[in-house]
Amino acid sequence: MTCGLDTHLFVGTTMISMYAECGFVEFAWKVFVQIPQPNVVVWNLILIAYFRGSDVSGADKVFGLLPFRNLTTWNVMLAGYTKAGELERAEGLFLQMPSRDDVSWSTMIVGFSHNGCFDEALGVFRELVGSGSKLNEVSLTVALAVCAQAGAFKFGMVLHAFIEKVGLVWISSVNNALLDTYSKYGNVLMARLVFERMLGKKTIVSWTSMIAGLAMQGYGEEVIKYFHEMEKSGTRPDGATLISVLYACSHAGLVEQGHELFSKMTETYVIEPTIEHYGCMVDLYGRAGQLRKAYNFVVQMPVPPNAVIWRTLLGACSFFGDIEMAEQVNKRLSELDPDNCGDHVLLSSIYAFAGKWKDVAMKIPGWSMIEIDKLMYSFVAGDKRNEITEEAYNKLSEIMLKLKVKGGYIPEVGSVLHDIEEEEKEDTVSKQGEKLAVAFGMARLCKGSTIRIVKNLRVCKDCHSFMKLISKVYGLEIVVRDRSRFHSFKEGSCSCRDY
Repeated sequence: MTCGLDTHLFVGTTMISMYAECGFVEFAWKVFVQIPQPNVVVWNLILIAYFRGSDVSGADKVFGLLPFRNLTTWNVMLAGYTKAGELERAEGLFLQMPSRDDVSWSTMIVGFSHNGCFDEALGVFRELVGSGSKLNEVSLTVALAVCAQAGAFKFGMVLHAFIEKVGLVWISSVNNALLDTYSKYGNVLMARLVFERMLGKKTIVSWTSMIAGLAMQGYGEEVIKYFHEMEKSGTRPDGATLISVLYACSHAGLVEQGHELFSKMTETYVIEPTIEHYGCMVDLYGRAGQLRKAYNFVVQMPVPPNAVIWRTLLGACSFFGDIEMAEQVNKRLSELDPDNCGDHVLLSSIYAFAGKWKDVAMKIPGWSMIEIDKLMYSFVAGDKRNEITEEAYNKLSEIMLKLKVKGGYIPEVGSVLHDIEEEEKEDTVSKQGEKLAVAFGMARLCKGSTIRIVKNLRVCKDCHSFMKLISKVYGLEIVVRDRSRFHSFKEGSCSCRDY
């Protein structure tokens, strides 16, 4: 301003961008109105400023004042609406657009996906295919990411076939997305097939995706094998790769291998451990039942442990029922994150098993999703009954009876965090979301089909036993992806070591 350059087009544009990044929308507007002849780039930037300042109505007003609009303008509005959760307005704007590009389609797909509207996201992709627009790696990787997130197995396989048909398997990013998608489905065989068929030298993303997929499903020994193969190929591991390997070691009980790998991080791989690596080590010791060693590791860390670190240890205390240490850990957690209800649930689980009902907190509800005929169905315990849930409840009642008669199923009511009668507890555990999702899948899917479920919380002990019994009594294969790993149930056993 002192130099008289505040009205200069280029300087003004940069100043608007700066104020937008800092969240000062009013200052950005003051600069904007001083520019004599703002071009479309400047108009688009002031739109971005309003969205970054969470002022959707302000962005609407600016959009209405625009003397000219290019495709970027429309895309800015789309991105702003979807990030603000204004999906109806985004959809309405999308329909009004005079033309669309890859960014437009991808923005809508990602917007729906991030807001949990997976069916709508995949519907936009179907529309994209039907529009005759040429698909590229961006739209394909975005669609695959949605399939992976939602657990839309059938749709993902159709998409894979389409990619093969149009000859886009040579694109590295598409292959990596396919690999990640199959890994998140729990389909190790297909993930391996995609990995082995990759053309040219595999990137660090490819290796890490393969290792992470195996790690999520408890294939600890295979993870170590692939890690060594990666090193032999000349690909140097990065921090993300080591997190996946350490994760695999913790879930497979490979304490020595995990400890050795962590020790080699700085000297051999020249990678400074981050809080995530320390978290993996705490999980490694915790899952092995070495709670005191895990606690000492945390207090001796060179970086201050965050809430996630303490929460990991609290989870281990919950699993092994160590009330004394759990209370110590919870005290530390309360100082860092006093309002997190999940911590109270973990501590409450320990109190519940110990019969300390006065200290028990209420449990937060979880959801479970299943794909039937390329449509996603969500089930939440205690949901109001409708046509879909009624079908699930009816089938579940039939399953429960058969499991009790032929499988000797006895509900593990210890996971119910309420001081109520045993019969009421049995009724509570019988209405959990994953049980309803499995029942609905058994009612709708063809005989012999693998049932795949995605849920937002960890599988409880009762549901774990329930799934194992179903796989044995009904001869089914069930794959459950919870918030941290896969559980593959077959012939009365599970791939994990959690229970």
